[in-house]
Amino acid sequence: MGAAADPVGPELLEVSGVSKSFSGVAALEDVTLRLRHGTVHALLGENGAGKSTLMRIVAGVCTPDAGELRLEGRALRLGSPGQALAAGIAMIHQELNLLPAMSVAENIWIRREPLNALGLVRHRELRRRTRALLERLGVDLDPQAELGTLPLAARQMVEIARALSYDSRVLIMDEPTSALGERDAERLFAVIRDLRARGVGIFYVTHRIDELFALADEISVLRDGRHVGTSCPRDLTRRDIIHMMVGRELSSPPAATPVQAAPVALSAHGLSLEGWFCDVSFELHAGEVLGVAGLVGSGRSKLAETLFGIARPTAGEIRIGGAAVRIDSPPAAISRGIGFVTEDRRETGCLPGLSVLENLEISALARDFVRLGFVHAGAARRACAGMASALRIKAPDLRERIETLSGGNQQKVLLGRWLLLNPQILLLDEPTRGVDVGAKAEIHQLIARLVSAGTAVLMISSEMPEILALSHRVMVMHEGRVAGILDRDLATPARIMDLAAR
Repeated sequence: MGAAADPVGPELLEVSGVSKSFSGVAALEDVTLRLRHGTVHALLGENGAGKSTLMRIVAGVCTPDAGELRLEGRALRLGSPGQALAAGIAMIHQELNLLPAMSVAENIWIRREPLNALGLVRHRELRRRTRALLERLGVDLDPQAELGTLPLAARQMVEIARALSYDSRVLIMDEPTSALGERDAERLFAVIRDLRARGVGIFYVTHRIDELFALADEISVLRDGRHVGTSCPRDLTRRDIIHMMVGRELSSPPAATPVQAAPVALSAHGLSLEGWFCDVSFELHAGEVLGVAGLVGSGRSKLAETLFGIARPTAGEIRIGGAAVRIDSPPAAISRGIGFVTEDRRETGCLPGLSVLENLEISALARDFVRLGFVHAGAARRACAGMASALRIKAPDLRERIETLSGGNQQKVLLGRWLLLNPQILLLDEPTRGVDVGAKAEIHQLIARLVSAGTAVLMISSEMPEILALSHRVMVMHEGRVAGILDRDLATPARIMDLAAR
């Protein structure tokens, strides 16, 4: 079932002439959009184009400097997310706003728990409501499970469930599938179609262009804070959309070429982490991208964390350059020339209270810019400024806090942090999650340059085109075990999925 042919429903929400600036830099300029009842209105643009800022205004997270919102023709003034929820507007945030120490049920129903006559929580009813909501999403989660123990994809589904629990008239989805595998994404699409059929208006922010043709009734594009245009999907091609977003042609990533008898940089032999993965063995060569594919929960991310010393293996060994090594902490991994870009930039990647500069230099301070216990601050700043320029990180100033940057620019900062160390081995877990097509192309080109210079890259990705385009070989994981390692010429989507889901 695809998108509707034409957005003919009555107007539900109007965003009129909205502008917003931060630190004197315009994030939005005179943006006008309309959302109709029972439609999915997709919003696209590069990172930093203003999409999330606009949606945060609609959700009451921040207020516009100019312009207004109208809900079913009535002026709407929002001073908080609570006021937006009271008006029937809910938002699923790209960066999860959940409490890891609380249970799944508590996160979904916080401040709305069913109470008895004494004001105490009716826990049985709380669990029942949670199960019913999760079943609607097709998700098998224990309502009592502590959220922080769950993988990122499961936490993403909890965030989605919480937004759905409000039964809102307007639902904002900001990159809802960025952490989801194909199966979970399809379940979500079914829920979106059901909501649309019941008259809910949905703003859908995504960088995955293929999703638009399956879901969207209208597509609007922002570029540099301005509204470029709105069209029906049937009137656009993928190339049209990309050109509207970036205003230029994008080059494809260079095809991975065979590694010519390069030495082994990193290998694992019988590596296991109880409860997560078992008996994993592979070799990663210098100048090679070893793609790691598999369904959510297959153990891919825990494998990367173990290689970087975040988790300690319960069996097996890790070798660097053929020599067995003990990596029992991230500093031990860094000292061995390993860098790691985590899949969850908010929770385990960015340091939100610090500036862009501090986020860039923090790993390098331990090595290149410290002499006799003193930090060479000037040299560190110059190196970080050079890296920010080379990666085209868009920030008003490197002293800006990193959370003010778009997701794609935050991702570039995390990559730059490790590139300052010139790692021999780079572990990338979903390196382009939540990144627009322009930034994605730049990151792909960067990975290709690193590999051509001899860096060994282990890249975990849920995006099949990314795996196929960049990998020299593909290791497929299934339920914590290696289901197969495919050479580039044998790595087809059908073969990878057959191994991942067998």
